[in-house]
Amino acid sequence: MSNSQKVTFKNNQGDQLSARVDLPLGRHPFPFVIFAHVFTGSKDLIAAKHISRALTLNGFGVLRFDFTGLGESEGDFSETNFSSNVEDLEAAAEYVTEMYMAPSVIVGHSLGGIAAIFAAARIDSIKAVVSIGAPSYPDHVSHLLRDKIEEISKNGCAQVEIAGRRFRIKKQFLDDLQAQEHVPILKNLGKALLVMHSPQDGIVGIKNAAEIYKLAKHPKSYVTLDGADHMLTNRQDAFYAGNVIASWVKRYIDFPIADKLETDSQVVVRLEGDDYTTEIQADQHALIADEPISVGGNDFGPSPYELLNASLGACTAMTLKMYARRKKWDLQEVLVHLSYEKSHVYSDDQANPDNKDGRIDRFEREIELIGDLDEKQKERLVEIANRCPVHKTISSPSVFATRLFGRRDGK
Repeated sequence: MSNSQKVTFKNNQGDQLSARVDLPLGRHPFPFVIFAHVFTGSKDLIAAKHISRALTLNGFGVLRFDFTGLGESEGDFSETNFSSNVEDLEAAAEYVTEMYMAPSVIVGHSLGGIAAIFAAARIDSIKAVVSIGAPSYPDHVSHLLRDKIEEISKNGCAQVEIAGRRFRIKKQFLDDLQAQEHVPILKNLGKALLVMHSPQDGIVGIKNAAEIYKLAKHPKSYVTLDGADHMLTNRQDAFYAGNVIASWVKRYIDFPIADKLETDSQVVVRLEGDDYTTEIQADQHALIADEPISVGGNDFGPSPYELLNASLGACTAMTLKMYARRKKWDLQEVLVHLSYEKSHVYSDDQANPDNKDGRIDRFEREIELIGDLDEKQKERLVEIANRCPVHKTISSPSVFATRLFGRRDGK
């Protein structure tokens, strides 16, 4: 079953809102997060997808959705406003509570950030709030419409272009923005708040982060997204933000002991979407693998061969530590330097008859041994390194049994 599922839920006007629920691999999600996207954006923007990915790798569940009239959601955008966005977030919280668990974290980006703060004040289960590149007051978004404000005031509506797309904005939208009382909301929030902002944000200036932080009471935190643009179009910036959020939240929410992996296998690996970023669940431990940017990856984690090297190095170090401890030798630290390549065969007796291109897998392993050890002890430890279990597995013939999931009879 996919751990990213498309779902829908209704807002208070009866419109179906399109959403995606992202879940961690092999364990029950905790806590649950609601994500609010940028003004006129969608749940499928880079920031939303990669912040969510970082959170699910840390065991979180995430609901990201399209506000009314945007993306794949029903409804007329021209009839929406800031207040209806907050109501959409409340509807999202009700859906998550009914289907999974009450959400305890809400994350909002840009106008979605200040909407998340307003919604958090109205959703009892929310314990932690994160604003990313958010304006300090809702009416800030009016500057995007400044060339059309006179027309909107005169005619009651106007067509505006935002990020290359055209939207119909009515006067009630502006009136609603101006009516919002942000100061008492921020001063009386009463929930942990994390403000994230880039000093280089050219759409919502850094002063907004300072104003939010100044108005809010503790517990509050600020993290700079130095070098990022407003939309977090660099997926590495978004992934970093997600990991910071995951770490910060753990300060304010009591986490249960992680559930055991729900599989008969030792490891579960999942790859979806159009890139190579791969989630790994090894018992209770979440890892990530990727390919370098040079070959089309995101470089969010080590490559498969780097993980193979890491496995050999870790097993080598552990084996040496166990042996030295048993011998009561003064081995204080082990460093294993590894590299891998396909190497040309040096002699006929190294060749494998199935190896048509005449090359073999070559692992280079250099071992640093730190401690009060004589040369004889060091030489013995180098011999022991070749006996580590992963070394033996790699160098021995192996049998691979590959089948479709759920089929045990080979059919």
